[in-house]
Amino acid sequence: MSNIIRYLTCIALGLTLGLSITLSGQENAERFESKLSYPLLIDVINTVETYYVDKITQEELIEAAIDGIFAKLDPYSNFLDKDAFTDIRDANAGEYFGFGIEIATDQDYVTIISPFPHSPAANAGILPGDKIVKVNNESVSANHLDNVLKEIKFHSQNNLAINLSLTHHNSDAVFDVTLKPSVIDVNSVRAELLGDGIGYIKLSSFQEDSNEDLIHQLTQWQGQPMNGLILDLRNNPGGLLDQAIKIADLFLAKGRIVSTRGRFFDANSDYFASPQTLFSKLPLLVLINKGSASASEVLAAALQENGRATVIGEQSFGKGTVQSLIPTLMDGNAIKLTIAHYTTPKGRDIHSIGIEPDIKIATEAVTDLQSMPIIVELSPHEDIAQDRIINSAITWIKTNS
Repeated sequence: MSNIIRYLTCIALGLTLGLSITLSGQENAERFESKLSYPLLIDVINTVETYYVDKITQEELIEAAIDGIFAKLDPYSNFLDKDAFTDIRDANAGEYFGFGIEIATDQDYVTIISPFPHSPAANAGILPGDKIVKVNNESVSANHLDNVLKEIKFHSQNNLAINLSLTHHNSDAVFDVTLKPSVIDVNSVRAELLGDGIGYIKLSSFQEDSNEDLIHQLTQWQGQPMNGLILDLRNNPGGLLDQAIKIADLFLAKGRIVSTRGRFFDANSDYFASPQTLFSKLPLLVLINKGSASASEVLAAALQENGRATVIGEQSFGKGTVQSLIPTLMDGNAIKLTIAHYTTPKGRDIHSIGIEPDIKIATEAVTDLQSMPIIVELSPHEDIAQDRIINSAITWIKTNS
């Protein structure tokens, strides 16, 4: 694929954001038969197979035709073989095997969206916004993203180490890391009571049980004196849309959460909050950065635009489309397909724009907010006690509670 503006894919897992679509066997068969009725495609495949100078199989040609179809679509849509489909389902359940990074193409560079916590990538010091300049000592560019993905996927699936040469987002100095794939167990909800009645919730992704895990934690806090909540969505690349909607509903008593619009009936939906909430009166701060994408942006925008939370940090990634997994008729494969655009409660399309924080934090700067120092340069490996942004958020809550 060439000239891709942004591509969000999990090299090790491939989280899906979206609705569940399942075509019946009859529907899939009818679609398959209609494709076979296209005489030009069949004629081209047969002609190339018969007369091309080098031997090429019909299977290879069909695979190339499928690649060509998805090259015409947006970069979030792709064909998943059986193994890749299994990886996605495992990831949504909270465990996957791989390197633990998500990439995009941004301004002609192959760019890291976010490393997953406790993954080989995170342990190697890879940060959101880092640019990949070489893979196994071969130079790469955004125009060859498809080849980069295939190379990394091959190493992951075959349990092979891979060497990446990168630059940090604010530096031209190249550094090398060697990553070996491993099993990554993602606990999507981390919660801790920080003292002074302030609850801290870290959402690293949106998985099948994220909402239930969060309810369990919030319920435990209900009997304690609480002064505020911090919801940390930094470096959260997204996941399941329904989980983001349910979590937004936990904090909202009314209002629109998100709207989706597509070409078929079920892709057009408006999601609204129900009256039941938890800690509805507590001050709520949401932390975002450039690694916050997809379902994270849905949640942040819902809380921000309904006046429930103050959002602080950096501009988020900007992914405003919805994908669904559609199983195919044959061989356990699937299609990850963009089926809708989504808009925020106020009707904004944030695709390629992102969520604007209420309180911006400039990289390597100190922001003065009512005499509250917020220092940005922060290692993702620091614990909460050393996280200066969280400490600044605590100060903000104390000031505004």
